[in-house]
Amino acid sequence: MKTFPHIDQPPQSEPQWLDALVSLARYLRSPDGCPWDRKQTTLSFAQYAREEAGELVDACNQDNNAEIEEEWGDTLFTLLACAAAAETEGRFKLLDALEKAHAKMIRRHGHIFGEHTAETPEDVSKVWQKIKQQERKDKEK
Repeated sequence: MKTFPHIDQPPQSEPQWLDALVSLARYLRSPDGCPWDRKQTTLSFAQYAREEAGELVDACNQDNNAEIEEEWGDTLFTLLACAAAAETEGRFKLLDALEKAHAKMIRRHGHIFGEHTAETPEDVSKVWQKIKQQERKDKEK
């Protein structure tokens, strides 16, 4: 049996577990990892992520907390495996994607972190769409 750092000493915190999952996704694509995982591509993992997300939605619709937890974990891991494939294919680095997602969520919550105001969920949606339209215009430049 091959060894992997987090098998013998499980992580103790959320950040450590997230790091363990990222490391596992990358390890499975390594020469010491899994032939099936190495064969997958960004696209194939993205398709699996769609399937897992559908299973997550089904679990939510059934209001089954144990299933929701499991399917959420499966979806997260599949997305991390997709990112690992993207890294090996030279598409993007996980760190860059995380930074961009963080910046985007800060930007899109202009009613919290910016100058917009929103008192209701409907107001938030309007602000979100306004910011999204501005982002599209900025990309066209």
